[in-house]
Amino acid sequence: MIVKLLKITALCAAFFVIVGISAYLTLTFIIKSEDTVIVPNLVGKDVVAALELLTDLQLNTKVSGSEYSQQYPKNHVTFQEPEAGSEIKKDRDVRIMISKGNRNILMPNLVALSERQARIIMEENGLSRGLLSRASNPNMAPEHIMAQAPAAGALITRGAEVNLLVSTGPRPVGLMMPDLAGLSVEKAVLRIEGASLNVGDIRSEFSRQKPLNVVIDQEPLAGSRVAAKAPIDLVINRPPGKPATANLYRSLYGSLLQYDLKPGYLKKRVKVELENENSSTAIYDDYVKPGKQLWILIPRNRDATVHIYEDDVLVKTRVYEAW
Repeated sequence: MIVKLLKITALCAAFFVIVGISAYLTLTFIIKSEDTVIVPNLVGKDVVAALELLTDLQLNTKVSGSEYSQQYPKNHVTFQEPEAGSEIKKDRDVRIMISKGNRNILMPNLVALSERQARIIMEENGLSRGLLSRASNPNMAPEHIMAQAPAAGALITRGAEVNLLVSTGPRPVGLMMPDLAGLSVEKAVLRIEGASLNVGDIRSEFSRQKPLNVVIDQEPLAGSRVAAKAPIDLVINRPPGKPATANLYRSLYGSLLQYDLKPGYLKKRVKVELENENSSTAIYDDYVKPGKQLWILIPRNRDATVHIYEDDVLVKTRVYEAW
């Protein structure tokens, strides 16, 4: 009886030991399986898709670098570590290498594209701009590509330089610069505008050997070839500090407003606004050296008010009545 009881006790003890070991092994396997994942195959996948896949598996993505690849397109994974099928714990790093695309490509066609469009295409293909030349072309819009080197379709290496020839549009009409020396300001302005040119900067210098209030110098010089609408700068013979009559010279098209900037060291932004009952227009807006004298043509076809600003601060206002 006692022997039988001992056998039963031993069997029960063995059963509980086996159950305990099984439970331990089962729990260990479950816990281990929850902490580890199988590394997926990332090679050949788009880098965004690879990133999403690793994130879903609670793995970290580390980019080791990039390389040119004949096999995989740009921004696709070319190499991974650990390799696909490896078992690793969650929150571990998976390192990948990204393709920069094929090192050799066919040169894209940039002719007839705008310079901005050409620059975008070159950047997308890893190309850099080489020499940039410009020439007139009556059949090509300004800022569009006329020619390129290398030619379209040529096999080139990424990073290569591309030389471009850009159109400036039709050749501007050439005019002969008239001689304005000795003319009054009014007559000089009429001569300039009658020649399809524009009045540029007008400044004063003084020479005792020449008549007062006449043109003593001009830029471009008389006889030079100039383009239509080109600005013509004038120098007027006028004693320093001598006020002009109401700072105003009358011409057929309007009045010349004289404005003197005070001496100093820094350029100032001078803005002249012409305001009438219907609109307000900036007729001059530029940075001007201190001490310079400005002459600005004011239209007189209607009543108007002229506001002069220095660095956006109103410094002077004049009212003009129509003639």
